Amino acid sequence: MSPIIINDPLYGFISVPPGLLSALLDTPEVQRLDHIRQLGTSSFMYPSARHSRKQHSLGALHLMQEALTVLSQKGEFFFEPESEGAMAAILLHDVGHGPFSHVLEHDLVPGVSHEEITLSVMERINQRLKGELTYAIQIFKDDYPKRCLHELLSSQLDVDRLDYVNRDSFYCGVQEGNIGAARITKMLRIVDDRLVVEHKGLYTVEHYLMTRRLMYWQVYLHKTVVAAEEVLRAVLRRAKHLAAAGDTLFASPALAYFLYGVHTRESFWDSDEALDHYLLLTDADLLCAIGVWREHKDTILSQLAKAFYERRLFKVEVFDGDVPPAQVEERMAALRANVQQQLGVSAEEAHYFVSCRKVSKEMYSADGAGIGILQRDGSVSDVGQVSRIVHTDAPDALRDSKIYVFHLRES
Repeated sequence: MSPIIINDPLYGFISVPPGLLSALLDTPEVQRLDHIRQLGTSSFMYPSARHSRKQHSLGALHLMQEALTVLSQKGEFFFEPESEGAMAAILLHDVGHGPFSHVLEHDLVPGVSHEEITLSVMERINQRLKGELTYAIQIFKDDYPKRCLHELLSSQLDVDRLDYVNRDSFYCGVQEGNIGAARITKMLRIVDDRLVVEHKGLYTVEHYLMTRRLMYWQVYLHKTVVAAEEVLRAVLRRAKHLAAAGDTLFASPALAYFLYGVHTRESFWDSDEALDHYLLLTDADLLCAIGVWREHKDTILSQLAKAFYERRLFKVEVFDGDVPPAQVEERMAALRANVQQQLGVSAEEAHYFVSCRKVSKEMYSADGAGIGILQRDGSVSDVGQVSRIVHTDAPDALRDSKIYVFHLRES
């Protein structure tokens, strides 16, 4: 059997090996990722950021292949089921994402993360394939003896991050995002079952960490992007409120299941029904419903739907993360009072149009498994101890925190 060859704008040709990997690519669970945007609402700020979770998964698969090849050339030995399991795990690592990726992660089903859903989907596929994903599941769960394989999949320098920083910057047109993923994979080594980077790759690792920090504040957490996220969440909250009150809402069967049902972490896992409906959801379900809700008789839902569909987003005020909570709450109370007067809504309903979100991001954390740098003498040092840019002895310098206050624009 021949491999499946896919042309990719970042890496050229991606080769999906025949057998298990090709079979996984053809599953409904992976094909569904073609209909889920990698960057959620980022296209509100960066119109070309419309690439899919499937594109990212294929890119991460390619980098996993490259990393395993490099490590093998440097004397590391992996049994074929191990390397195939690592590749299968990275290809499937995002199958648990819902519509608009991270945006609605805890809104559809409170308390259930996409990683948990991913594991459940992998176990379901494993049953269909009669155990062929056993290695992949062990690696995904970090239960496999060779922990370096899990670090390739999930760590502070994994192939998942290397691809999404590269890919997201490419599609957003943010030129600073070219992190040299190929060079980093070439510099990988394994020491005491730990993934490390050769000393000559230090500058590339520094560039990667700085670029990832830039991408968070310039792309993922740009105020226009988070404003669109907040409007989308408000739309869903109002729709669920109306559904609970017995109102009729246009929705696909899968979306209606989550709008009209009361779902908790416990109920989601009680049977296969919830997961079956979840795996039918894509961005299209939400976009189609929101388009129709623009004409709904409920003025709050229709106004929120129009705000999202027609890009009339909330205004955003940005505060430093250390601003006293009382100051933020005072500002929000004043904004809610304005909304009540402007729209003639109740104090409770004003919360749909005024909200707050605090976000903190670390450039790098030395807690737990950091990024190891292999020195010339064979010792391994944490990047925070050898880098002049990443100083782990000054953690506050590596952490950024902001408070976003969202509110309706004055008419």
